Amino acid sequence: MNNQEKTPIYNALLKYKENRIVSFDVPGHKQGKGHKALLEAFGEKCLSMDLNSSKPLDNLTHPTSVIYEAEQLMAQAFGAHHAFFMIGGTTSAVQTMIFTCCKQGDKIILPRNVHKSAINALVLCGAVPVYVNPGINTELGISLGMSVESIKQAIADNPEAKAVLVNNPTYYGVCSDLKEIVRLAHQAGMKVLADEAHGTHFYFGEDLPLSAMEAGADMAAVSMHKTGGSLTQSSVLLMGQSMKENEVRQIINLTQTTSGSYLLMASVDIARKNLALHGRELFKKILDMSEYARQEVNRIPGLYAFGSEIIDQECVYDFDRTKLSIHTRKTGLAGIEVYDILRDEFGIQIEFGDLGNILAIISVGDRQLEIERLLGALSETSRRFKKDPMGLLAYEYINPIVVMEPQKAFYGNKKAVPIKESEGRISGEFVMAYPPGIPILAPGELITKEIMTHIIYSKEKGCVMMGTKDMDMKFIEVMEV
Repeated sequence: MNNQEKTPIYNALLKYKENRIVSFDVPGHKQGKGHKALLEAFGEKCLSMDLNSSKPLDNLTHPTSVIYEAEQLMAQAFGAHHAFFMIGGTTSAVQTMIFTCCKQGDKIILPRNVHKSAINALVLCGAVPVYVNPGINTELGISLGMSVESIKQAIADNPEAKAVLVNNPTYYGVCSDLKEIVRLAHQAGMKVLADEAHGTHFYFGEDLPLSAMEAGADMAAVSMHKTGGSLTQSSVLLMGQSMKENEVRQIINLTQTTSGSYLLMASVDIARKNLALHGRELFKKILDMSEYARQEVNRIPGLYAFGSEIIDQECVYDFDRTKLSIHTRKTGLAGIEVYDILRDEFGIQIEFGDLGNILAIISVGDRQLEIERLLGALSETSRRFKKDPMGLLAYEYINPIVVMEPQKAFYGNKKAVPIKESEGRISGEFVMAYPPGIPILAPGELITKEIMTHIIYSKEKGCVMMGTKDMDMKFIEVMEV
């Protein structure tokens, strides 16, 4: 099977529509006929493809025809042994990887700057984290990748660990030496799991960091919707030859819906075709736009768009140059303040802002016109809003002090205390800014003065904080003593 022109799921939907099937199954809107407002909002063609599993359309939980064919085409396009459609987003793919390799009490080696989905998986399955603190660039205030030496030490100290999870890349575009990490882990009998939520383009572009499948990883979670062009919430789980397809599918089916969205699946099918046939030229264009934007941003006073120059062969083994990550602190503005200014003053929505940086995602849908508009807005922001940078928090990543397992803390006896009085207590819940959804604090970790100050400061600066039961984040649940 090598015809990447094919879109089996999408074609099956078209054929189903042509056959004018009378629907006495779900969904209840019956291709929009029963809901005029829905039809006006989304259009007849969209609703006509919002269908239920049936023999002509296959079944996501046990595919044997068009969905399975689409999975095989996906695997071939990504260079994987097999691929699974994940319509619960990359969150479900990350959690499936961990559930496949770890059960209660098993250790997993992972960086602490993982997405919350990974730590949520530990809460659910009871696996025990062995955190490897990433490198820190204190000038930029960002966490980096994991050094080979830190992985080597973690493996030596925890030979019973079942897997190593790696961000490829991080939210900021930083990559670890994945190929060497794979070699070390496999040598120790451990699986390697890659969170490639922001790395779809690694499989199709040139002059980009190594993809997980090419590096020999056992599994990779890929957000097709982020840089691959499919609909939001649609992702792919890739597996290498070391994994057993039917066992992984069983794990997926523990949590994945039995009513898979054909709109999401068809969008992945169509996006895969586009990437397989045109990915090289698409990502060449994106890379050129990103490099141009980076050069122009670096002409703007107070802004620094960092790139390949931060590579140090240790905690930054490679850098994703399609990422437009911009350090803002020398303008006297926190990243989240620039984020808000761009939206409120210039009508520009970027991906995220933290305390010292912003990130603009440049992808298949962008044109030079939008790049110029962003550059103009950044120049105006620097000119009109620049102020004294004194007093801004210097960095963002804080090494955690893990006191108990996430599952034990999350389900343990807890009580709410004011965040301003929580120093010295053990957290029973998450605290994070979203995006990117990397916990500042996770269940089972000690609340230090530094963490407490960081949370309060982030909230005051305007970061969207979440994770606590208290929606206003004035209180935090801590373990009862």
